[in-house]
Order: sequence, then structure tokens, then C-alpha cells
Amino acid sequence: MADKETNPEIKSMIDNLHPLERKVFPLLDRFSKLEDLVKESKLQEVEILRALQWLQNKKLIILKQDVKELAVLGENGKKYKEDKLPERRFLDALKDAKEHNINEVIDAAKISKEESNVSIGILKVKNAINVRKDNEKNALLVQILDIGKKLLKDGFDEEKILEREFPFEVKILNEEEKKCLQYLTKRKGLVEVDLYKIRTASLTELGKKAQKTGISDEEVVDRITQDMLKTRNWQEKRFRSYDIKAPVSRVFGGRRHFMNEAIDYVKRIWLDLGFKEMKGNIVQPSFWNFDALFTPQDHPAREMQDTFFIKNPNLADIPSNAASKELIRNIKETHEHGRDTGSTGWRYNWNIEEARKNVLRTHTTVLSAQTLARLKESELPAKFFSVGTVFRNETLDWKHLFEFHQTDCIVVDPNANFKNLLGYLKDFFKKMGYDKIRIRPAYFPYTEPSVEIEVFHPVHKQWIELGGAGIFRPEVVVPLLGKDVPVLAWGLGFGRIISEYYSITDIRDLYKNDLKQLRDARAWLK
Repeated sequence: MADKETNPEIKSMIDNLHPLERKVFPLLDRFSKLEDLVKESKLQEVEILRALQWLQNKKLIILKQDVKELAVLGENGKKYKEDKLPERRFLDALKDAKEHNINEVIDAAKISKEESNVSIGILKVKNAINVRKDNEKNALLVQILDIGKKLLKDGFDEEKILEREFPFEVKILNEEEKKCLQYLTKRKGLVEVDLYKIRTASLTELGKKAQKTGISDEEVVDRITQDMLKTRNWQEKRFRSYDIKAPVSRVFGGRRHFMNEAIDYVKRIWLDLGFKEMKGNIVQPSFWNFDALFTPQDHPAREMQDTFFIKNPNLADIPSNAASKELIRNIKETHEHGRDTGSTGWRYNWNIEEARKNVLRTHTTVLSAQTLARLKESELPAKFFSVGTVFRNETLDWKHLFEFHQTDCIVVDPNANFKNLLGYLKDFFKKMGYDKIRIRPAYFPYTEPSVEIEVFHPVHKQWIELGGAGIFRPEVVVPLLGKDVPVLAWGLGFGRIISEYYSITDIRDLYKNDLKQLRDARAWLK
């Protein structure tokens, strides 16, 4: 019976209860254990747990979970609890002190062959019976001993364990009883001992008040069915109120990886500045990755500690067309003596086999070299960019990866100069959100003048190098393009650039499979 003076909030809460909650909640003043609630409500355990969780969310109950070591009866344990242990039945069948044919005892005890073997073994160990072979009758004879008679009178220790109410906590047993229990666990299907989760629910003060208010016995429905619509009896039904403030699980919709979003953003910057995109393979012959960029064949960058060389196929094919042969000859002569670039070259014998070695590209500048080789004078001026994966044989740490993204650009323009280069770089980093930028003189084999671009990391309090830039040397441009034209060029470490935007202090976190990070990552504004 509900109280006449009912708190409106409590009444509203009761009206909002789910049908499962309405079945479980009234039982909680008498039952607290999950197994008791299952037995009393006739609901499945998963339904009870769901209802208890909802009630706890409403602060009507407190749900606790303890882990306990419990002894639980197995199938044979349940059977022997009712019908006695087979060794007890075997002793009961002996009746008196005289010898009996063992097969007659087994039949009288009504135990199986397997049970008889176990029983005889146990009773012999306990010195409760004596078994001997009668050669004349060709039979086994068994006789009860004094200890067996005492067991019949006082009972087996194992029986005393089985007489307990299961399940029970192992810790309530004394040491002797624990040894006996341990022995029972070794027998097939008698007792199992394991760690179990024990869930209990207790009413809060709010829950006690709600119970005093009471839950109406009137049927409450939470959805309209086809039958209700046909018979129109929905007008007579009482519908459950819905709590629009109830907590619900957050739904995470699909989204692109933030690295891909950032790549699109960077591409949009270059496209808006009038650049065209360059694309190419990540596996490149050393010819394009190093030689075309005037990197000598004995340069440290071409060693295994800096570059990943491909094992199979380890060598690239040499193009046989005239244009390719001329390009290879131009590169060879430029390395050896400078050709017509005004340089003396590196003054060594250039080796085509060294140039054929396949590598994972160490920079996307390789695409710039290939683009210059295809470019026609009539297409000038021209601007190109790329965003792609590059590989370096680096030691992993918070600012170094062995696989990362790089953005590369070239501006091929007879009127381009160093000031234009600095302008492009500052414009790009401003759009990427960096305030503190510095450009320092540097050396690269294929640019002159050369600079390094650095930004200040606010967390690590360090200047972080984000890439190199410069104007391609004639030794790069002339063999590829056919004439010396100013080519502004830069290659920037993409991961380091965007890490600040995502407040990532360890560059390795850009590629972690962290769902929370992926869900919470800010979107790029376009």
C-alpha cells in the first residue's frame, strides 16, 4: 500500500521504473544476494544485473561486488549428497565381519564399476577393508576391518563436508577440513573450488523511502503493440513515464583518423597557394633518392644505419630509352666532374650499380627530382607539393620515428629568390598555428643556400627541427631540367608539425591505437 503523502520526486522515479526494476526492487528489503533474487524473481541473472545497475544509477541501491573463494558442488557431489558416497555404500553392503565375494558387494551397494574401483582404493588406503584372492573359487574376497566399522559408526570426513550447505566460503574450514575438501576436489565432479564474484544489493535511504511509497500492482506498459492499435485497448493502459534526464551510453560515430584530417588540411593549404600535387612510390632506386639530388655515393646518409635498403628486389631495372640514358649520363658526369654546371663535382667514379639499389624513400624530395625531370620549359613557372610517408633508420624516442609523414614542395620560377622561400615557409607555419619560428643556416648536399626550420616546443622547452629548405644547386637542376633555373625547395616533418595542435608531447602517440585519443582529437578547421 502506498503512503498517502508521497514525495513527488520519489513518485515520479517509481513511475519511471522499467518493468525489470519493478519486479526486482520490491524484493530488496528481504533479499540482498544475486542468487536469491534470481531464485525469488524467476528472472535470468543478466536481467537481474541490468535492473540492479539501473536502480543504482537512480541512487536507490548500492551494488557491491566481493571476490570470494567458494566450494561448489559438482554433478557427482549433488548425487552423493543424496545417495551417499560410493565408499559408504560399499561398507554398508558388507553387513558383517565375514568375508564376502567382492562382486556380490558391488551389486548390493548398487555402484558402477568405476565407482567400485574408486571405493575399494579409498577404503584400502584408510585400512577399512581387506581384499584377498581365493584361488580355489577364483574370486576376490573382501572383509570389513575395525577401522571400517568405526567409519560406519562415526562417518567419513568427506561426508561431513558434503553435509554442509553449498556453496560456502573455504575460509570457514579448519586445516583438517581444508585438506579433506582439497581431496574431494581431485575426485571427478564432486566439488569445485574457485574464486567467485559475490554481488549484493542494499537499499539506500532514498531506496527505503521509495519502498515505503510502494509500487502499484497495476500493469505498466512501455510500448504500443500492433494488438493494442487494432483493439484500441491502449487507451485503458497505464504507460511508463520516460526520464529524459536518465544517463545513457555515449554513441561514438565513425570519423576519419585525425592524421588523415590533418593531411587533407595541409594539402588544402598548398592547393590554395597554387601548388599542384606530386605522387609516387615509397620504394625508389637510390638513383632518384640520392644520385639525382647530388648526394655522393659515399655519403653517410646512404649507409644502413640511416637508410632502409630493400632485400627483394634489391636492384631496380635500368630504363633503356634514349631520354633515360641521357639523364643517367648527365647525373654521372655531374657527380664525377660537374659537367656544365660550373661545379667540379664530387671527383669520384660514379657507379650505376650503386644507383640501382632499391630503398624505402628517405624523403619525399625524391618526387621533386622526378617532377623536375618531366617538367618542360613551357610549363614554367610551376609550383608542386607532396604529402607522403618516408622512412629513416632512426632510434625511436619522443621526437623521432622510423616511419613518418613529410610534406615537400618546389617552386620552379626564373624570378624566384631566397626571400620568396622564407615567405612561403612563414606563411605555411602561420597557417599551422606556430608563433615562435626560427630559420637557421644549414647544409644539405642538394641546396645552396640551405636552412633548417625550427619551432619552439612549449612543453619540452626546446627548439624542434621540422625540416630543411633551400634553393636547389645547379648540380641538381641542370641535369634534370636542362638549364639552371631557381628552384625553391623544402621538406618538412609532418608529424612534428601537427603534434602541437593535438597537444601531443610524444610523437609516437600520433600512431597509437588509442580509442579515447581518436575520439577526443580535435577536428581541423577548414
